Amino acid sequence: MNKHKKKQDLDLIPSSDTPICDTHLVHLDNVRSSQAQILPTDKAQQMAEIFGVLADTNRIRLVSALASSELCVCDLAALTKMSESAVCHQLRLLKAMRLVSYRREGRNVYYSLADSHVINLYRSLVENLN
Repeated sequence: MNKHKKKQDLDLIPSSDTPICDTHLVHLDNVRSSQAQILPTDKAQQMAEIFGVLADTNRIRLVSALASSELCVCDLAALTKMSESAVCHQLRLLKAMRLVSYRREGRNVYYSLADSHVINLYRSLVENLN
């Protein structure tokens, strides 16, 4: 993502001062109890990459189609009104992040969401939009 796009995204956030502490006092008990819960940098990076891949309208639409059933590339292309080539490109990115899996049946390749975690994440996000 380029710098212009990031700045444009930040412009969408209402401008207001973020409240901060009036004094600089670290609560060591809170820090110690939370330390085990904070993600290590490498896991945070992996999660950021997954969310980055999902931060695309076409890929989210493919995920939404696959949330209910297994579909082949031709079906996904017809459903999303995208070319088969474009669908394959998006599926390759989703597959690289292990968000979708596939199986061959004769000459057809069927895609589905990789596991229940991906389905649950998708459904949770959809529910929070309503």
